Amino acid sequence: MVTIKDIARVAGVSHTTVSRALNGNTLIKKETRDRIEKIAAELNYIPNYSAKSLVMKRSYTIGLFLSSIDQGTSASFLVDVIKGINHVLDENYNLSVNGIDSIQNLDTISPHRFDGILVMSQSDADNAFIYHVKKMGIPLVVLNRQLEDLSIMNVVANDRAGVKEAIDYAISQGHQTCAIIEGKSGFKSSAERKQGFLDSLLAHRLSIISDYFVSGDYSIESGYTGMCTLLALPEPPSLVFCSNDDMAIGAMNACFANQVAVPTSLSLIGFDDIVFARYTNPALTTVRRPISDISELGTTKLIELMTQPETKPEQLFVKTSLMIRHTVAKV
Repeated sequence: MVTIKDIARVAGVSHTTVSRALNGNTLIKKETRDRIEKIAAELNYIPNYSAKSLVMKRSYTIGLFLSSIDQGTSASFLVDVIKGINHVLDENYNLSVNGIDSIQNLDTISPHRFDGILVMSQSDADNAFIYHVKKMGIPLVVLNRQLEDLSIMNVVANDRAGVKEAIDYAISQGHQTCAIIEGKSGFKSSAERKQGFLDSLLAHRLSIISDYFVSGDYSIESGYTGMCTLLALPEPPSLVFCSNDDMAIGAMNACFANQVAVPTSLSLIGFDDIVFARYTNPALTTVRRPISDISELGTTKLIELMTQPETKPEQLFVKTSLMIRHTVAKV
C-alpha cells in the first residue's frame, strides 16, 4: 500500500509537506500542491481516513437520520434523498444512514462520531433527537418538515400548496367527488397534504364526505387496499388523490384488478413525482416534490455550517410543481 512517505520520496519533499498538501493547506504553494496531488493519483494513493481523523480531530462522517427507515419511508424516497446528498458530498466523507426510531441511547450521537447531521424529518416526535443534536453542538440541517424554531437550518417544500394546486386542477376538469388516500398517521407530511386537499374542497365549496377519506401508510400495499375500499362504496369518487406516488401505483393496480379504467372511469393524482411516475400506464399526474433538490440544498447548507460556523440559520422553501400527464380525465 502506498503511503505518504512514498509520495514524499518521489516528490522530494517531507512527508509533513505531503500531508498538508493533500489536506488542502494554503500554506503550501499551489504548484507544489498540484504536483503532489498528481503524484498521489499516479501512485493510486488511498488516504487512511482513520489516521486522518485522529490528526484532524474529525470523523469524516455525515449522519443522515430519517424518522424511520422501516415505517413510511419508501425505497424511491430514500434513493432520491441519497442522490441529492451525493451531488454535493465529496469522497472524503462517509454517509451513515439511520432511523431515529431505532436509536436506543441519544448519548451515542456525539461530535466524535459525526461532523454534521442531516435530519429527514417526518414527525414532531423527532424533536427530542433534533434538540439533542443541537445541544451537542453538531452542525445540523433539518429537511422535509417545517420547523417553528428559526434557530435551526431548515429546508422544506410546501406540500400543502402543492396538493391544493393539484386538486384545483382536478376540479377545473369537472371533478366534483374527490377522495384521498392519506399518508402515514403522525407524519407531518401526511397532515400537510390532507390539509391542502381540504383547502381546495373548501375553496370550491364541495362536500366533504367522510367515506372519501381513507387511511394509508405510504406503501404500495396501502394504496391498493385504500383504492379497493373506495371502489367498494355505493358511489365511488370520480377522482382519488394519493398522498404519495407509491400508493398511487398501488391504487392503479387495484383499479386494473377491479376492471376500472384509469382515467376514463376514475382519475388519479399522486405526490412526489418518483422516477416511475412517468412510466406507469397511463403516465401518472402528480405533484413534483423535489426531494433530491431539498437534500442537495440541505447538504450544501450543512457544509457551510461545518466550514463556516458563523453561518446564520435560514428557513428555505423549495417549490413543488404539478406534473400533468394522463391519469386525470376531463368530466
